[in-house]
Amino acid sequence: MKPVAIFRHARGEGPAYFATYLERRAIPWKLFALDEGRAVPKDARRFSGLAFMGGAMSVNDDLPWVKPLLELVREAVRKDVPLLGHCLGGQLMSKALGGEVTRARVKEIGWGEVAVADNNVAREWFAPLSAFESFHWHGETFSIPPGATRVLTNAHCANQGFATGKHLGLQCHVEMTEELVRNWCEGGADEIRAAAASPGVQAPAKIEKNLAARVAALHKTADRIYDRWSQGLSK
Repeated sequence: MKPVAIFRHARGEGPAYFATYLERRAIPWKLFALDEGRAVPKDARRFSGLAFMGGAMSVNDDLPWVKPLLELVREAVRKDVPLLGHCLGGQLMSKALGGEVTRARVKEIGWGEVAVADNNVAREWFAPLSAFESFHWHGETFSIPPGATRVLTNAHCANQGFATGKHLGLQCHVEMTEELVRNWCEGGADEIRAAAASPGVQAPAKIEKNLAARVAALHKTADRIYDRWSQGLSK
């Protein structure tokens, strides 16, 4: 089986639980550490699927890997290679497919419920779930690109996820581990303090409360999502 290509845009935002999921199911994967200057591949068909992780930067920034990644997303859609985006990754997918990425009305940092949209595409991806608690850390948001369907939403961000065919773009983070949550809270302490007035931002103590149980529940949800996505992987 060809490997899943995983694109890392920041050292602190690697594949985390997504890599664990792939390894448990004996699905090979290859990391492209763009933060270390790794070149973006041009042929999506070298891989069974493409997954994009998060990052504090914007897809609207003039970074050397943004344009090549946008083209790779479009190439993957043309060649029917499944795409999976986490937060920044979902924003990359949206922009590549004709959507827009803009400042969010409310910054979100911490835990929050995400609702599954009331449509057949959403049910195909998430049934029997109607809602779940996910992790959030974003100040921008994507629009639903032409031809795609909104599949997730919540009180602070209307577009928490979209799907089109084999492809799924998420605004929320379902790949979190306990270690990753704690590291982000430590490294992002200044950002949390600066945005404390936002109704979507939680203090580190609240974020880390009952962390083991919350992460375990999130992994069960992630398993469902990744199971559905991996069905489309080319063998």
